[in-house]
Amino acid sequence: MNNALTFKTLHEQDEILFLPNAWDVLSAMVLQQAGFKAIATTSWGMANALGYNDGEGVEFEELFQQASKIIAAVNVPVSVDIESGYGGNNEQVAERVLKLAELGAAGINIEDSYKQGSGLKPVEEQSALIKDIRERLNTEGHADFFINARTDTYLQCESPLAETRVRATAYVGCGASGIFVPGLSQDSEIEELATLIKAPLNVMSLPQLTDVGQLHSLGVKRFSIGNALSDATTVFIEQQARQLLTQANTKSLYQNGEVTTQFR
Repeated sequence: MNNALTFKTLHEQDEILFLPNAWDVLSAMVLQQAGFKAIATTSWGMANALGYNDGEGVEFEELFQQASKIIAAVNVPVSVDIESGYGGNNEQVAERVLKLAELGAAGINIEDSYKQGSGLKPVEEQSALIKDIRERLNTEGHADFFINARTDTYLQCESPLAETRVRATAYVGCGASGIFVPGLSQDSEIEELATLIKAPLNVMSLPQLTDVGQLHSLGVKRFSIGNALSDATTVFIEQQARQLLTQANTKSLYQNGEVTTQFR
């Protein structure tokens, strides 16, 4: 079974897919060693690690190189966050998604918000993009490749539930494999959308949305850590750096006289 089919199957099982987000090769390798069954990238964390702002501040070729290194370093399926697609038109975006599929990626996240300015793309425009991506993938033998269609309704709309219903239905109808709704957090709305959407529902970790078991009971099929782990790692490094400098002592880096990591 190839990684794309494995990744697709992980969304079809009764067990929720608990998906961590890596930002470089080392983080991906550690996550695999910890036992996660698949890995996604975080555009936010990757941009920070490379010294760019999020919002397609990273050039596609650099993103592709990073994805290539991560995919080569782990054995589990890898889904790549491509934000709004890194392309000026549907054909260019579809070509770049195909390039990732041929590299060995198992899927992508692609979102419907503009990178230049605020607001959401018209639903017809985003649906056409998803349709073009799916048709290109199918034509080239990548029918199992997972298109996780992200809608930013809960990040940008005043009354997001109704708009999410419309967009999720349209995106699935045009070939999306799953629907990703970051910012969705109310139990009743999660349960409603999980029932309505005829594809796996993906939500993202928030301070008030953390319990995998609870989300599973509401019908969620995929729970992403998002940028929370990369942010927490950055905070830890910052705290340790300040402590090292103020105490002029490296003791805080060790436990029982040994390095604490078991990574090899």
